[in-house]
Amino acid sequence: MQHTFLIYISLILIILFLVMLAEKLKVAYPIILVLGGLLLSFFDGTRFISINPDLIFIIFLPPLLYEAAWDISWKNLWRWRRVILSFAFLIVLVTSLVVALVSSWLIPGFTLALGFLLGGIVSPPDAVSAGSVMRYVKISRGMSAIIEGESLMNDASSLIVFRFALIAVDTGRFVFHEAALSFVLVIVMGVAIGLAVALVYYAIYKWLPTSTNMDIVLSLTAPYVMYIAAESFHVSGVLAVVSGGLFLSVKSHLYLSQRSRLRGANVWSTLGFVLNGLIFMLIGLQLPNIVGQLGDVRLSQAIGYGLLITGVLVVGRLLSTLGASAFTVWVSKYITTADSRPGWRNPIIFGWAGMRGVVSLAAALSIPLYLHNGAPFPQRNLILFITFMVILLTLVVQGLTLPLVIRWVRGGENRDITLPHKEQELLLRKKLSHYSLQFLDDQHRTELEHNRPLQQLRERFANDQLPQDDNAGVWHEDYRRIYLQLLEIQRDVLHKLNRKNELDDEIIRKYLTMLDLEEEKLRMKFEGA
Repeated sequence: MQHTFLIYISLILIILFLVMLAEKLKVAYPIILVLGGLLLSFFDGTRFISINPDLIFIIFLPPLLYEAAWDISWKNLWRWRRVILSFAFLIVLVTSLVVALVSSWLIPGFTLALGFLLGGIVSPPDAVSAGSVMRYVKISRGMSAIIEGESLMNDASSLIVFRFALIAVDTGRFVFHEAALSFVLVIVMGVAIGLAVALVYYAIYKWLPTSTNMDIVLSLTAPYVMYIAAESFHVSGVLAVVSGGLFLSVKSHLYLSQRSRLRGANVWSTLGFVLNGLIFMLIGLQLPNIVGQLGDVRLSQAIGYGLLITGVLVVGRLLSTLGASAFTVWVSKYITTADSRPGWRNPIIFGWAGMRGVVSLAAALSIPLYLHNGAPFPQRNLILFITFMVILLTLVVQGLTLPLVIRWVRGGENRDITLPHKEQELLLRKKLSHYSLQFLDDQHRTELEHNRPLQQLRERFANDQLPQDDNAGVWHEDYRRIYLQLLEIQRDVLHKLNRKNELDDEIIRKYLTMLDLEEEKLRMKFEGA
């Protein structure tokens, strides 16, 4: 037991080193971790480390999806909703169909049902991979939102396809209208259960006397409750976590204190880092186990099949994005779209940013060893190897070459509806100063006449400077009370400004965090007095 524990501690230290190496090389860390895991897999001491699919679906997946849902911008999701939903659901179904046709045609022993099973496994790009790669490339905000939004939601549709295909392989029966109705119910009920659980948590946060530590612990339990509740009703746990996480994220300013928001963000950032590091390292470590299970299939044949399916996925995604661009131009004549002239540059980037990851491997590993009649599950080992090949090739090859593709098509120069960052910062400071001065002059004119620290605060706003408390006035109760009211007004102003498309959600969040830090500093100084 002690030896095993030391190996896992060493694994975490190796992950830290590899992430630092990735930062030094300016490469997305999932790529380096998968390659590092591949190298480690050849050492005998790591051969016993394997992935339990239940462990991923229950322990790893809910918090990773929840963290991603909190980080993504609801405003951008809503603006690009048509594109995101079409790729998260429609394109996943089309991709699964194409993979099913190609694999059943070219891979010996593959039926159409097995092809759909493989298609459901490998069709969804990975949210974590996409988000980490986006950090190192110059790309428009809209494109980044589409890529991250699609990868966040398509896990649900792919797992639903996987579920129905698994039933078809096991029973040999598939009724289209029953599957279509079940597909809709799984999606709708998954979202409904996620929102219902989120409302319960919202009520607990809002009406019960929780502390900062309790708020953080509650947030750690939320994704698991959402996921398990949805899966217990045989609906989409992924959509439950995503929808519930988005709801609580958008409403967080209404029920969390500034201390809970600040400390909670730090806890979730650390937890997400550890979970992501472990999962991508574990993916790389699976190579010997997967190769050893190929059985009668030659390794060269399996590699060829993996290259074939990867090629089908890459080409199919590129054709889908270009086709979606052409369709957008046509449909813009009849309805309002977010971008009526998407062109060909961004679709090329979007098509190339299709890295696969943890959900695909976990789904493949969750294929049962035997059918209900006791027969071995057909082609299980080959499906697992093809899935590993797809993850490795898309993550490493596409992840490393994405910056080159962006420079080639000059997609980073694409227009955005947001103002330049300097203009946004200037606009925000002017708006905050205007409403702050209005609040001080209209409601606290009497206090301004004799409270020097409050006068100094007003002078800062008159010069369009960021709010900062003055040490001389911290101990004055009137100053503290008025300043806290002022911070709440500024938060309300920022949330209202965030409804404007020309303002970047990230900058709004930056200013909201600055206000939380300012309030935390003020409260700590007063409590220490």
